[in-house]
Amino acid sequence: MAISVVVKNKSFTQGSKQVKALETINLAIEKQDFLTIIGPSGCGKSTLLKIIAGLDTNYEGTITINDRIVKGAGIQQGFIFQEHRLFPWLTVEENIAADLSLKNKEVRRKVDELIEIVRLKGSEKLYPKELSGGMSQRVAIARALLREPEVLLLDEPFGALDAFTRKHLQDVLLDIWQKKKMAMILVTHDIEESIYLGNRLAIMKAKPGKVYKELKIPLSYPRNRTSPDFQTFRQSVLKEFEHTENESYIEGLGI
Repeated sequence: MAISVVVKNKSFTQGSKQVKALETINLAIEKQDFLTIIGPSGCGKSTLLKIIAGLDTNYEGTITINDRIVKGAGIQQGFIFQEHRLFPWLTVEENIAADLSLKNKEVRRKVDELIEIVRLKGSEKLYPKELSGGMSQRVAIARALLREPEVLLLDEPFGALDAFTRKHLQDVLLDIWQKKKMAMILVTHDIEESIYLGNRLAIMKAKPGKVYKELKIPLSYPRNRTSPDFQTFRQSVLKEFEHTENESYIEGLGI
């Protein structure tokens, strides 16, 4: 399975002006790749992810998955938003099943399997108002996985969570990636998160948004954030930002 991302141009209309959001992006993602995308606010990371998901089709270019052209949203592209977007009137297991019936034996089996994978065993009958932010996001991930997508796309899914919950869910996501052996693309503004999770890293710059650099992450799993190798690679990523117009982004990190 291979994903080809070609975006020649993506523009928005602001008043009487056309503002170019993305330009000349070419990415190739293989099966079992975990690509993380980082860059400053406004560089078009989320816009690019929505184009890959088929949620935005107003652009010049082509997205293909397994030689299938993506013409719109579909179950082949699982998408996780920063907000969990659960149905408040449905339980955890009902939210995961969504429009599918839990009375169907195969659906029931898959839902039970996913509840185990995202570590929600014992919480099946709870409603969203009874869940923490981290639990709600795990439900959203399980719901996307139920349709067995070819790629899971994640738009800063842990951005609103506290540091402890965020790190826990990063490990949950890695566990899912390794068990499901699927392609994942995660957008984040957090350099540490991008290195901890990905086996490949794309650095974007803004005005217009484009991929400035692609890097392989030469660290074995599981990763230790405090190890010398991790910190050395983190510094090399920061140096790449120094060659772009992302100085304000680096300053915002307190580096």
